[in-house]
Amino acid sequence: MNSVLEGKYAVTMDMYPLQSKDFNRIYPFYDNLKQGRLTTTRCLRCAKVAFPPRVVCPDCLSDTLEWVDLPTRGKVLVVTEEEVGVPLGFETPLIHALIDLDGSLTLFARVINCKMGDLQEGDQVKLVIFSVDPLPVEGKKGAVILQERVFFAFEKAYPQE
Repeated sequence: MNSVLEGKYAVTMDMYPLQSKDFNRIYPFYDNLKQGRLTTTRCLRCAKVAFPPRVVCPDCLSDTLEWVDLPTRGKVLVVTEEEVGVPLGFETPLIHALIDLDGSLTLFARVINCKMGDLQEGDQVKLVIFSVDPLPVEGKKGAVILQERVFFAFEKAYPQE
């Protein structure tokens, strides 16, 4: 029996955002990821650094923001591991961590390439950029273009790295 969705793009199941200037006001974040850089926005009025990147400062509501680089290595503060109830599209185990990026920012992020129990509080992690399925986008004269996309996670860093 064939699926109704066979050979079709299931947009409702896509977890990753549109990443082009035409669809997303924080598209520089994805352009920077493609260069191996983790970035966010800083308000030029009050100096608030917010993650994820914003188009308006969450503190003073200014829209005068600049892009700043964040560290690509950090220290694990807390780890969560899921083996049951993992959402569609994610591999088991699904591991997340609260990560301190050298005191500049703390963020909650996915950790990949890691087995259950391998990641502990205090471990060092490093940024990993990975490709996600391209997105079919309608182009000029009805042509469908596959837009390449990337996203980020972290993985355990070992002392020799």
